[in-house]
Amino acid sequence: MFPFSSKKQSVLGLDISSTAVKLLELGTSTGRTGTRYRVESYAVEALPPNAVVEKNIADVDAVGQTIVNVVRRSGTKARQAAVAVSGSAVITKVITMPASLSDQEMESQIQLEADQYIPYPLEEVNMDFEVMGASLKNPEMVDVLLAASRSENVDDRVAALEVAGLSASVVDVEAYAMENAFSQIVDQLPDYGEDQTVAIADVGASITTLNVLHNGKIIYTREQNFGGRQLTEEIQRRYGLSNQEAGMAKRQGGLPDNYLPEVLNPFKDAMAQQVSRSLQFFFSSSPYNSVDTIVLAGGCSAIPGVDELIEEKLGTTVVIANPFANMSVSAHVKPQSLSNDAAALMIACGLALRSFD
Repeated sequence: MFPFSSKKQSVLGLDISSTAVKLLELGTSTGRTGTRYRVESYAVEALPPNAVVEKNIADVDAVGQTIVNVVRRSGTKARQAAVAVSGSAVITKVITMPASLSDQEMESQIQLEADQYIPYPLEEVNMDFEVMGASLKNPEMVDVLLAASRSENVDDRVAALEVAGLSASVVDVEAYAMENAFSQIVDQLPDYGEDQTVAIADVGASITTLNVLHNGKIIYTREQNFGGRQLTEEIQRRYGLSNQEAGMAKRQGGLPDNYLPEVLNPFKDAMAQQVSRSLQFFFSSSPYNSVDTIVLAGGCSAIPGVDELIEEKLGTTVVIANPFANMSVSAHVKPQSLSNDAAALMIACGLALRSFD
């Protein structure tokens, strides 16, 4: 979204979340069924505590060093990367412009008018725009998506990449990276998602993001403070474990018999409640009163049975995101590990798809 562009080299999708850096590199392979995407490399590396706070980078060097580690683990040789800023750090506005303007004229016009739409001094923001198509209200005008973020949000991510010897070819917005990745899961939905309203609930470590798409386009985004960290902290408190031990036990098992009924099941109920609450916010602020499908993404979607629980409580079909279902996998990527992490790699996938823009 933001103006860094060098095309046609392999671009790493790097999702910098609150607790980890997720790296994904995509290529293409040609076989009997034609050309399809291939996962060339991927890795996930935990961040030190408080290196990223509420999706803002608090320690550029610590994030940069984590990127060094994740690049080394993945084995990639690519040096261009796409990163994203969170939706809450971005102002977006759809404006109409004359269709007759060239890109250059449009850019000049937007620069002149931008202060009407952006509540910060223009020298403190990074800004970009994308022509969405003809305006429904006037065929001589086009709808233009304007996106702006405080420069520090962009600069911190670029600086963290530079610590790792990478350069930013794209700085995107998480919601649009998610929209990009959605193209890889539409065939898992009824009628390929056509004329459908689909809610993607991305439940991460500390933040749950609801993105609602209609006909494959983002129409709503909301972030709430809720995530898997609450489950980890409850395991710590209940069983007297360190944060690291609790995280390991959560993933690998071995907790006492009362873990399931007294800790995990109440967390799953809370997760269903959060998804329901996020949807209620969407319904109350839009003309919609239902969604056709809920897609679960993020690390918490790997909790066994949580999809069935949400489907039962909300009465809506729930599927777990897997953007790699139709992709091939290179020899040095472990398919089982990729499958385990698939739902948490949606944003990284959307960013890695920028290689093919």
